[in-house]
Amino acid sequence: MMPLPARSSPSAQSSNRVSRFYIIREIGSGAAGTVYVARDPVVDRNVAIKISRVRSNPAEKKQYDQQLINEARAAGRLSHPNIITIFEAGSDNGNSYIAMEYLQGAVLGRRMEGGDTFTPDEVVAIAAKLADALAHAHKNGVIHRDINPSNIFLSDDKQPKIFDFGIARAPNRLSEDADDDEPVTLFQNNLLGTPNYMSPEQAQGKQVDHLTDLYSLGAVMYEMLTQRKPFQGETTEALLEAVAYKAPTAPHELNSAVPVGLSQIVLKAMSKRPEKRYQSAEEFLHDLNRYLGLNKRHSKPAVQAPEPEPEAVKPAKQDKPAASRAPIAAIVAFVVGAGLASAWFLLH
Repeated sequence: MMPLPARSSPSAQSSNRVSRFYIIREIGSGAAGTVYVARDPVVDRNVAIKISRVRSNPAEKKQYDQQLINEARAAGRLSHPNIITIFEAGSDNGNSYIAMEYLQGAVLGRRMEGGDTFTPDEVVAIAAKLADALAHAHKNGVIHRDINPSNIFLSDDKQPKIFDFGIARAPNRLSEDADDDEPVTLFQNNLLGTPNYMSPEQAQGKQVDHLTDLYSLGAVMYEMLTQRKPFQGETTEALLEAVAYKAPTAPHELNSAVPVGLSQIVLKAMSKRPEKRYQSAEEFLHDLNRYLGLNKRHSKPAVQAPEPEPEAVKPAKQDKPAASRAPIAAIVAFVVGAGLASAWFLLH
């Protein structure tokens, strides 16, 4: 979501302070709340603080407050240089908030919208750091479920950080139903995410695991390499149908600068069938590092790398049998659209 002009918020304006944090200015707003630059007088540093929006509907407020708490719980379990750091979470005057590191730079999605392009080696270097971050998250039981360019922050020196764990699945996630480990509700089912970057199983409303994050990272790489999203659709239903059942055009066919070996890495990550993808972030990272290593040792791109073409990138009839297609139209209404309450909060 694009940043909005600064404006006052009733909850923050009344005292110009949330907990111990002194509000400096607003830097963004979204469905879930408003984000400010604030000063922590104890540590003497600026932070980004996300405050839940004031809501008249108690059920809606509870839902969004819970999402904010779950974001803090998921990201708070993690400590990695390519994952945003959560400093504190709590409630002040009835409004939930998260205080996190304040980053300098811009979200990846906004950089691409502004015309920034990346060489294949730059894409792989960024993706390798993100794969390492996902490996750390997955080892700690956290599945992000919404990896997309608007949830990846890129510093001016192109160091990435993953943020917005609002719909992540984590062991300490608050549940709306204490008797159900994973109840199917608006903020806990597998339909949440950003359609262009959803895995096929996510687009069909199926149960997802860590492999959904690897697919999404592949989709992000695809867009960085080709300057276009993997799938197009005039409606959300058409887009989800394409994500679930159509094979993407190979990146090297859209951009001749992309080596075939790198194209195969991306397409393997984006296989329609989870069992055909990389089975761990570490495995994905290994091939990314291998690609970078081959490029460093040879003057030519590593297009001759002995990577067998993944089955999923072929016109795979087995990937989309009509009889097994999930009723996409029935689930479209539950999908949270791209950029909802995400990247805006780190912009400056």
